[in-house]
Amino acid sequence: MEQIESILMKVNDLVWGPVMLMLLLGTHIFLTFRLGWIQRFVFKGIRLSVERKKDGGGDGDISQFGALMTALAATIGTGNIVGVATAIAAGGPGAVFWMWITGVFGIATKYSEALLSVKYRITTKSGQMAGGPMYVLERGVKCRWLGILFALFTAIAAFGIGNTVQSNSISHMLNESYSVPMWITGIILTILTALVILGGIKSIARTCEKFVPVMSIIYILGCIILLCMHYQDIIPAIVKIMTGAFSGQAAVGGFLGAGMKQAMLYGVKRGLFSNESGMGSAPIVAAAAQTKDPVRQALVSSTGTFWDTVVICAVTGVTIVASGAWTHGLNGAALTKGAFSGLSLFGPAMLTFGLLTFVFSTILGWSYYGEKAAEYLFGHKVLLPYRLLWIAAVMIGAVVNVPIVWSFADITNALMAIPNLISLILLSGVIAAETRHYFSNEKKGEGIGNVSVKDAKVVETGNTSGA
Repeated sequence: MEQIESILMKVNDLVWGPVMLMLLLGTHIFLTFRLGWIQRFVFKGIRLSVERKKDGGGDGDISQFGALMTALAATIGTGNIVGVATAIAAGGPGAVFWMWITGVFGIATKYSEALLSVKYRITTKSGQMAGGPMYVLERGVKCRWLGILFALFTAIAAFGIGNTVQSNSISHMLNESYSVPMWITGIILTILTALVILGGIKSIARTCEKFVPVMSIIYILGCIILLCMHYQDIIPAIVKIMTGAFSGQAAVGGFLGAGMKQAMLYGVKRGLFSNESGMGSAPIVAAAAQTKDPVRQALVSSTGTFWDTVVICAVTGVTIVASGAWTHGLNGAALTKGAFSGLSLFGPAMLTFGLLTFVFSTILGWSYYGEKAAEYLFGHKVLLPYRLLWIAAVMIGAVVNVPIVWSFADITNALMAIPNLISLILLSGVIAAETRHYFSNEKKGEGIGNVSVKDAKVVETGNTSGA
């Protein structure tokens, strides 16, 4: 087992090496310029996301807001808390800036993924919407084997990054911090998961609509309170972040030191991990949204990266740097815990709440990604067995620590990105054309509606190849 783990770690380092990071960031930058800085419409996307009454007129299973909250449920996770701390520990305060920049450029990629997923979505035998990179690769790129690969990698990766790794991390944290037996955490988490996901996407979306905004606001408020307690350190912290991003900054305490290269590398890497732009996961739920135009939902979906990285990760980063905990030689969760300890008893409790809710939301969001990938491969009949297996995996992950699963999940997560990025690059002209069409009609006041969405919608007839 140790030998296998060693091999998987080497493969993991390879697939998540400089080539993958450059491919992801390069796609972010390419699409940003190809679409004429679509990021400037992020606040329009925020407004559209809460205009629920205007969702109507389009087909779909859930509201645009529900689709966004479900995607955010999967995206906002331990990466927003522990991942930021890991980046600062390895790359210094400057890593926060590069995480933020990655999020800004990643908005264009998240927009593009969602647009294509809505455009090429289908209606299944059960009358529900199904979409995502697998359908884009099959129906847009005309390369079904790549769609099959993406679905396979997604179905496998979901059990790691979206399930067992999450339940394992939270059961260990509660056991170490509050002596809660891991099996008790597992049982509670398993029951809560079952109550939500057995009801399908509508149940998941209803839960996320109420749950995600509350958990995010409470966490951000905790960070703001901590910053207010260290108000005199806010400006110096921002200065450290900005100067460290371009010049590097000698680390203090137990650190080995961090230069510009390390700040950029770890900031970009953790930023990509956190917002998942380019991974191809979030557009799967975007395809279930009630919308009459792919661009409209794409604008809404793109705000997910804004909230995840540009807001939550940035606030976490400034909080950690301002607290001074990063100078104590701490890393990962210990560093975040050290920063929040400045709030006395409230700080650690609030951090625990953040981790608990972020983990649970990730399990809910990724359950939908995994089941839609499985449905693409095996049809509608696989949904109930997949959900039951998902529920069982939550319990297993909470009580069994299997490092080999973690490494394998990371590898398949990276492999998801490759076919998805291929579709984004090859269909960038389609994305640009749809975008021009939408804003041209809006400017003329002719109303928004794209006939290509209607053309792209088909009814599944036993497999996904018939368009």
